Amino acid sequence: MSELGVFQTVPRRRSVAVDVGGVVVGGGAPVVVQSMTNTDTADIDATVTQVAALAKSGSEVVRITVDRDEAAKAVPYIRDRLSLMGIDTPLVGDFHYIGHKLLTENPACAEALAKYRINPGNVGFREKRDTQFSTMIEVANKYEKPVRIGVNWGSLDQELLTGLMDENTASENPKGAAEVTREAIVKSGLLSAARAEELGMPRNRIIISAKVSAVQDLIAVYRDLASRCDHALHLGLTEAGMGTKGVVASAAGMGILLQEGIGDTIRVSLTPEPTGDRTREVVVAQELLQTMGIRSFIPLVASCPGCGRTTSTVFQELAQSIQVHIRERMIEWRKNYPGVEELNVAVMGCIVNGPGESKHADIGISLPGTGEAPAAPVFIDGEKKLTLRGADIADQFRDLVEDYVEKRYGAKVSER
Repeated sequence: MSELGVFQTVPRRRSVAVDVGGVVVGGGAPVVVQSMTNTDTADIDATVTQVAALAKSGSEVVRITVDRDEAAKAVPYIRDRLSLMGIDTPLVGDFHYIGHKLLTENPACAEALAKYRINPGNVGFREKRDTQFSTMIEVANKYEKPVRIGVNWGSLDQELLTGLMDENTASENPKGAAEVTREAIVKSGLLSAARAEELGMPRNRIIISAKVSAVQDLIAVYRDLASRCDHALHLGLTEAGMGTKGVVASAAGMGILLQEGIGDTIRVSLTPEPTGDRTREVVVAQELLQTMGIRSFIPLVASCPGCGRTTSTVFQELAQSIQVHIRERMIEWRKNYPGVEELNVAVMGCIVNGPGESKHADIGISLPGTGEAPAAPVFIDGEKKLTLRGADIADQFRDLVEDYVEKRYGAKVSER
């Protein structure tokens, strides 16, 4: 950071820009957040509901499974239903094994999707591999759709891997099996992309991903891949895990790569709790990009961790209340208050760091700690403006935040 509150721009790797249904990936465009449904795509109602929820939470691209004929036939209806709801988020079809068949037999599906994901490890086997891969590329060319060459080490091309392992064994200085596997992952993506170009697909319609599930492997694979091509790259762990494990693993691996300028679109592949909210992975991806200073999505709320001076839960409840309020209001705020995503709010628990942190925020409140006077000073633009008292401090502060947003960001609208 060049000064408090001002982030320096993270240098970005140069890549070819790809238009995915109106969303630009690569070419210096902002890093795109995407996610994937876990509904049965043939269940139109459930899929529309989940895509809408993901889109409203901030997913800029949503991938859906297209695994059989019923799913392929549902895609155009899903697209139409979403459009009627005013949701134009690009839909990506996730194809494995029989994608060539599904796309050729369901032209309405092929046309409704904004991008096709092709896994070179299971697009076909032996003599059928090139024929089936070529068919998918030909369909993509026909409808002018981009593709993601999505390599995954859980379904890696075994013929390619075996060949590289044999070459390695015969070499004078053999490498470890893990290093050879990483090379097979990178090579699979690059060879498939090159074959797509031979079939007439322009470079500006190709995105590559190389998914693994271990953080150090992720870093090594993408560094290698980034150094060997200028294709736009989709970044993420293939199976990040559940809960804090998934969040930490994703942040650790992708954070390092993003800091190095690697990654044009990201997904945080969290395993949801049995009744969990799928949109959680979107929130984590946004928070990762925002805390690194790469993009702004929603006002940040700084809050202290608490200590022996804050035995009351008041500041925790207020911090949670403000965060929930901001997220609920963002749909309307984005429309009416451009730039509001850069707002900084502080909710602090006592007088030690509370006033100082609140001064650094655009608007902040310092709540009384244990044994302190029951008063909460509010700081706006670095200056103490008023002190809140009473049992409804939370409601009072939310009103102040709303008033601040309207006055500061509403003025930008009137200046236009």
